[in-house]
Amino acid sequence: MSINDDAVDEFPQINPENPQLDLKTKLAYGAGDFGPAITGNISIFFLLVFFTNVAGIPAGLAGSILMIGKIWDAINDPIIGMLSDRTKSRRWGRRLPWMFYGAIPFGIIFFLQWIIPPFTANQSNNIWPLFWYYVVIGLLSQVIYTVVSLPYTAMTPELTQDYDERTNLNSFRFAFSISGSILSLVLAKIIFSIIGDRQQQYLVLAAVSAVIAVLALYICIFGVRDRILAFEAKRNQIAQPASLPFFQQLKIVFSNRPFLFVIGIYLFSWLGVQVTATTLPYFVVNCMGLTDADVPTVIIAVQGTALIMLFFWSALSKKIGKKVVYFLGMISWIIAAGGLFFLQPSQLVLMYVMAVMAGVGVSTAYLIPWSLIPDVIDLDEYNTGQRREGIFYGFMVLLQKLGLALGIFLVGNALQSAGFQATTAGQPLPIQPESALFAIRLSVGPLPTIFLILGLFLTYFYPITREMHAEIMMKLKARRENSGV
Repeated sequence: MSINDDAVDEFPQINPENPQLDLKTKLAYGAGDFGPAITGNISIFFLLVFFTNVAGIPAGLAGSILMIGKIWDAINDPIIGMLSDRTKSRRWGRRLPWMFYGAIPFGIIFFLQWIIPPFTANQSNNIWPLFWYYVVIGLLSQVIYTVVSLPYTAMTPELTQDYDERTNLNSFRFAFSISGSILSLVLAKIIFSIIGDRQQQYLVLAAVSAVIAVLALYICIFGVRDRILAFEAKRNQIAQPASLPFFQQLKIVFSNRPFLFVIGIYLFSWLGVQVTATTLPYFVVNCMGLTDADVPTVIIAVQGTALIMLFFWSALSKKIGKKVVYFLGMISWIIAAGGLFFLQPSQLVLMYVMAVMAGVGVSTAYLIPWSLIPDVIDLDEYNTGQRREGIFYGFMVLLQKLGLALGIFLVGNALQSAGFQATTAGQPLPIQPESALFAIRLSVGPLPTIFLILGLFLTYFYPITREMHAEIMMKLKARRENSGV
């Protein structure tokens, strides 16, 4: 894919071989995940609640809406990843054009997801038109999210090739990501307390979040541009092998054994995150007897702890390794999940203790899998002579969205099977049957625990160590020197 634009006179005088990134670049890169984190976090915690308690869609149908979008995502994520690998632009490089032109449509589509079109006056006849409206918006949303987020994530190995610096860079990324998540919850708490109408609450929240998301993406684009173009200039000096057909690239990607471990670790980690996040608002209101306004406070306890722990885990990983850090975080989270299952309405202090313990583990679910994937890409370059960040990150983004959709699908259908009662805006929340309450407890405790244990099993056998990565980078450097670059 070639982008026609005005050529710049020369590339920035930055040494892309220098593994150390300046603070400005790290902050700008982190800002790229700030906006999508705000919009994504609102979707994670409130979209199913919005569908069932505001739009009046039954829980099973609501849980199916995003799952339908993931069928399309299975196609568009790797394709956009491959296209971003092939993009050519002197002004923007391979990744930034996608973000530059996709940022504004990203904000618009997100806002449209929170509108309730009045197709008919009869609410019971409005369910299926609303279902298909949200399916269409969901399909568009997944494509445009991929357009901005996949090229963004694929920039990590292009910004630095150092094993530990990548972990540090990802700590900045997820510090901004979690900060965006916390800001979304603060905004939700403020807006929910000011505006009484539930439908208007979500419209205002969506509008404010969309504007912030678009601005943050442009801060990232212009902040990392010099470093990315310097990397591109260096990469273009090396003779690149002919690009392989799409399905042959897929075959090579999935023959990369460490990559299979990484996607398994990430899928199970993210399923644990999404199932917990989707269930938590129901748990706080229906099992703990609190109100909608209390939900953001509980979630902030989780996300705030995760934010604080990010840099601690990043520093500790340099001493004890990424795998050990992941184990420590997951164990804390598993203990918290077990505690939430047995928690009673009178144990509010203990609920916040469990939220903090879960946050300790959530931070490693963010940090470690994304720190492993650049090392896998280096191994692929060593084996094939090509850098295919886009297609590798395409599958990571696919798994991120699959985790979100599958989490909502599982929770939504579990609630409907258990007799959960949906409602519409303006109506009081119904009293849920004991079977629905038990399903909520299962979804916040034992179900994510199963996913986390499976992730731990794969992490134990993950093969790339710091020593192995150092050897790969040494051989790549020797190959480049032999090619005269």
